[in-house]
Amino acid sequence: MHSSPKAVVFDLDGLMFNTEMIYQRVGTEVLRRRGKTFDEGLLDQMMGRTNRVALSIMIDWHNLDDTVEQLNDESADLFIELLDEHLETMPGLLELLDALERAGFPKAIATSSGPRFAHGVLGRFDLAKRFEFVLTGDDVQQGKPHPEMYHLAASRLQIEPAEMLVLEDSQNGCQAAVAAGAIAVAVPEGRSLQHSFVGAALVADSLADPRIYQRLGL
Repeated sequence: MHSSPKAVVFDLDGLMFNTEMIYQRVGTEVLRRRGKTFDEGLLDQMMGRTNRVALSIMIDWHNLDDTVEQLNDESADLFIELLDEHLETMPGLLELLDALERAGFPKAIATSSGPRFAHGVLGRFDLAKRFEFVLTGDDVQQGKPHPEMYHLAASRLQIEPAEMLVLEDSQNGCQAAVAAGAIAVAVPEGRSLQHSFVGAALVADSLADPRIYQRLGL
């Protein structure tokens, strides 16, 4: 039997919230305005990356004339419009947070998204106060799949990476957790069901999967 982890770190997009679906709508609309399509190969390259890296991949993929800043501003405006209408927590999230709190587990968030976006999403459900801290893409030099984000999370939690269970929905995020030496649990949804999760301790069906609770000793 594995020893139980001492803390849990959550990715944000597509893991806690249905934002990957909203991102796809935004990307589809941004590219539609330029006569381009948002195909699956491009989406796979962009998932789990910081915003700037994801947008530069989009520019290169379609040979766009826009700058990252222009696409970022346009995307942010579209995103805010769609959030009000479509944002939801992913199935099992709130129940898992309740269970972790009952058991006294420290929890943190490590997201590739920027701070304005991360806190905007969390604020809509008043969730930030339930976590020890929120790390965003601005807190690291190297974005996922580089392990820096999860090394930083472990040091902030004052534990070894191997004592930390990380919940991730994308291949890039899962690679970052595995490379950091954390216990990586993949919770793929939609497009990320096609991703590879080499090194993950578990590939779960949702945040309600009983195997997540077992792995945490809950």
